[in-house]
Amino acid sequence: MASVSRSVVVVVLSLLYLCRAIFSSEYFSTLTLFNNELHKQGCSSLSEWEEYAADCESSILQLEDPECEEGSNPPCESVFSLNAEKILNQAKVFIEQKKIPFPAGNHNTNEELAIGYVLIGNGLYDEAIKHFSLILQGDPELVSAIYGRGIAYGKKSLQDIKNADLALYELNRVIMLEPNWPEVYEQRAEILSPLGRISEALADLTKAIQLQPSARLYRHRGTLLFISEDYVAAMADFQRSLELKKSQPIAMLYKGLTFFHRGMLKEAIETFKEALKLKADFIDAYKSLGQAYRELGDFESAMESFQKALMLDQNHIQSLQLRGMMLYHHGSLQEAISNFKRCLQLEPYNEVCQYMKGLSHVAMGQFYEGIKAQTKVMLNDPLLGQKASSEYLKVKYLREYSRYLHSHLDIPVAEYNVDQDLPGNFKNHWAKNLPFLIEDYEEQPGLQPHIKDVLPQNFDSYSSEVQKLICTSDHLGALMQYDTPGFLPNRRIHRAMGLATLEVMQAMHRTWSNSKVRVNGKTRQMQWRDMFDIAVKWRRLADPDQPVLWLDQMPARSLSRGFNNHINLIRGQIINIRYLAYFDNILDFIKDRILVYHGAYNPRGLLEVRQALENVNKVEDLLPIMKFNSKTRDGFTVNSKVPSMKDPGKEYDGFTITITGDRVGNMLFSVETQTTEERTQQYQSEVESIYKDLTAKGKTLMLSTELGDAEAVCNLILSLVYYFCNLMPLSRGSSVVAYSVVMGALMASGKEVIGRIPKGKLVDFEAMTTPSPDTFSKTAKTWMNLKNSLPSWYQSLPSVAETFPSTRTMIEVLNTDSSSHCPKKS
Repeated sequence: MASVSRSVVVVVLSLLYLCRAIFSSEYFSTLTLFNNELHKQGCSSLSEWEEYAADCESSILQLEDPECEEGSNPPCESVFSLNAEKILNQAKVFIEQKKIPFPAGNHNTNEELAIGYVLIGNGLYDEAIKHFSLILQGDPELVSAIYGRGIAYGKKSLQDIKNADLALYELNRVIMLEPNWPEVYEQRAEILSPLGRISEALADLTKAIQLQPSARLYRHRGTLLFISEDYVAAMADFQRSLELKKSQPIAMLYKGLTFFHRGMLKEAIETFKEALKLKADFIDAYKSLGQAYRELGDFESAMESFQKALMLDQNHIQSLQLRGMMLYHHGSLQEAISNFKRCLQLEPYNEVCQYMKGLSHVAMGQFYEGIKAQTKVMLNDPLLGQKASSEYLKVKYLREYSRYLHSHLDIPVAEYNVDQDLPGNFKNHWAKNLPFLIEDYEEQPGLQPHIKDVLPQNFDSYSSEVQKLICTSDHLGALMQYDTPGFLPNRRIHRAMGLATLEVMQAMHRTWSNSKVRVNGKTRQMQWRDMFDIAVKWRRLADPDQPVLWLDQMPARSLSRGFNNHINLIRGQIINIRYLAYFDNILDFIKDRILVYHGAYNPRGLLEVRQALENVNKVEDLLPIMKFNSKTRDGFTVNSKVPSMKDPGKEYDGFTITITGDRVGNMLFSVETQTTEERTQQYQSEVESIYKDLTAKGKTLMLSTELGDAEAVCNLILSLVYYFCNLMPLSRGSSVVAYSVVMGALMASGKEVIGRIPKGKLVDFEAMTTPSPDTFSKTAKTWMNLKNSLPSWYQSLPSVAETFPSTRTMIEVLNTDSSSHCPKKS
């Protein structure tokens, strides 16, 4: 047996010398478990993590040349260039270092086994399988040979999935023969996890930990738990791993990511900083730190973190991509394009960078470059069975909308209507983010050469009056900024919505002075929708990626089925940090409705339920309460009600709260508003009634100096927006559209808004969770810190509608940099 096997090995080693096979320096590819998540975190392959090898325990297949010292001159000879004799010597060293798993009692057998493992280490998996098979012909129950063949099949499974079954078969045999070796369970977990058999892989890692706990095993199990979105358990494993071995940058990074995904941003930031203390040049920690700061809305700190990552590696694609996306959402489009261009130089087929580059160009009015980039994304069809990327799904809509904008670039915006022009099914699919499968769709006309791109506009090219208009809009737009995690300040949105505020002010003032407005090609008295449409057009143009569309203008069939605005507040262990400030209000409302329900349907159990609710301090505590009644065991929904001003005593459906839980305590806590035809008509009837009253009182106010008249107008404006927010009539942007209308209308009534929205507060959620328009009005007034006299210079500002009458002029002013010209206001 030995002589036959040795002759085979010599032939194989000679082949190795000729072919210079690729050598894997570590057999136990313990980082395989990180594979899926590493792709999310920006690593294209495990090789990018080799620099963190010190973070992993040494493998049984780390081959070393005993005659070579690190840092010697000449340098150590590569395994690729070793002759057969030296490779056989590696097997000898392998034995001396006692790296053979399940060693035999016979030295010659161990030598044969060592050669097999050396073959695996050199990537010669087929030869290793043949070699171990020869050994097993002589001893079919030799555990180390079974294990080695299983390892080789497992390595091949990365190339051919069919080998996974063979690997699992061999590893199962090993476990039957030697059930108390943790390495085998770990190895089997590494085969199972890429197959999607996560629960089995977790069970194997748990068994391995029971047999012999180690920092590596806890880290591996934590990684699988992380991928499974069980962030609490994952965090516990990473923490245990770090307690066993402190110097683990990767474990610290992943601990921070568990905090990040649970919405615990401050804890995540501190943990990422701890990872950087362990490894000062840890690029992925800087990148993750930048993302955490971005979610907090701290643009400067995020930029600093991304910059540090790129100083360590100027070609780090994920950092370029993330920084570019942040710059886009900050309104710094030209800087964003520079990042996306660099990203595409390094990775030409990066869909995210290509899509965002095209989007940025279109937003700036550079349609030729934008549509060229969009077309490249469209040509990147997913392979059969491959899930299409979100960029691929969105790009056809963006291209069609880009073509529409280009064809209307020089037409006055008062002469056309986007909601009426775009096909109904197109709008419906776009708003719902559905695949672009629209029957009988007629494409928008292609780019027409006589329509030129938007050119850069210098701030100094505007008159001093228009410059003042721009600076005023920047200031007003900044007052609308949410001081809440998850909302990044966006200078472009500030400019757009500030201009919308001023245009609403001017339009309302004309209306109350009995003047008409130009809307959709007609001159007439302004209606409530026209007032909101002013803000809609600016919001729509500020970010063409988001379909800001009126839901009641969707096809009748779509509206009859209902169009839901759905927001997950808690999903599993993921908390939506944007809405944290409203959890207590919603919880109190739910508790009240639970008592009403049990009073009606479970009066005998009411006292028990009431006592249980007294101990409920957070939404998660409601899950046990659900068990009190068979109808709510699996979850329940609670509907809010909105009182009518037009018909006292009448109520409309508000939003729906849904709570469900599973057996292990994970929950779904969500709110949604359903825009059905009936509900829309109810709210629009309320809005029309208030607007009619507002117009009459506004006209009276123009002729009056009574404070009571101004206060009545103020309350009507805020009440109108209260119903608008509860209706949620737009596919996107209802909140900022509503607030800009509020500010503009109040300014038309002679009041100046100087206050900012308080920390943690959101306009739409404040309206939705407030029981009446009067209560909402009182709250909003405290936010705005209203002054009863508007400075007279506001009335002398140029007309926004006349200064920027077309899409081209609107884009020009949104592109204009005013940072060094406008005075800073606190």
